[in-house]
Amino acid sequence: MTKCRCPWLDDTKPDYVEYHDTEWGVPVFDDQKMFECLVLESAQAGLSWYTILKKREGYREAFANFDVNKVAQYSEKDVEALIQNPAIVRNRLKIEATVNNAKRFIEIQQEFGSFCKYIWGFVDFKPIVNTIETLEDYVATSEISDKLAKDMKKRGFKFLGSTTLYSHLQATGLINDHSTSCFRRNEIIRGYDEKDFTNFTT
Repeated sequence: MTKCRCPWLDDTKPDYVEYHDTEWGVPVFDDQKMFECLVLESAQAGLSWYTILKKREGYREAFANFDVNKVAQYSEKDVEALIQNPAIVRNRLKIEATVNNAKRFIEIQQEFGSFCKYIWGFVDFKPIVNTIETLEDYVATSEISDKLAKDMKKRGFKFLGSTTLYSHLQATGLINDHSTSCFRRNEIIRGYDEKDFTNFTT
């Protein structure tokens, strides 16, 4: 029997299906994973998510397996090298933003104990479950993503506007936007009971 999945998914692409089935919408509590998602989302601006997904391994190699402390130390020479790297999107502003955002990420860790604790606070430490029936029910931004974008901009983050951050909240499970007919929606919801949404470590 064919599983029913979200209407936005191109199920002719096995790697896209795997991402949807195993990662998208699963609550993230690990700062390294959260940083990875932020890097990839900021790289996506103006492009399709699938384009970035195909380059994910290239990003992992280029950005020290998403070790935020290492990325924060990248020099201008490192940036110049990355601009020549065909395994990632060779956009200077996006690459420079990633290095900048790593530094800002660490500042939040120092202030809140972990970045996850900071960002989960925007949903009061409980995932938001939306009712998505059709493709038209999806939104690009929300009041929460607006608030988060405003706060992160004030803190010096770049290439992370409300639309990008709404996608980030969806991907990292702070917002469950799996459609009501998608088999993953309730699977993820059932997992909520096993989680302590206020217990974060760096």
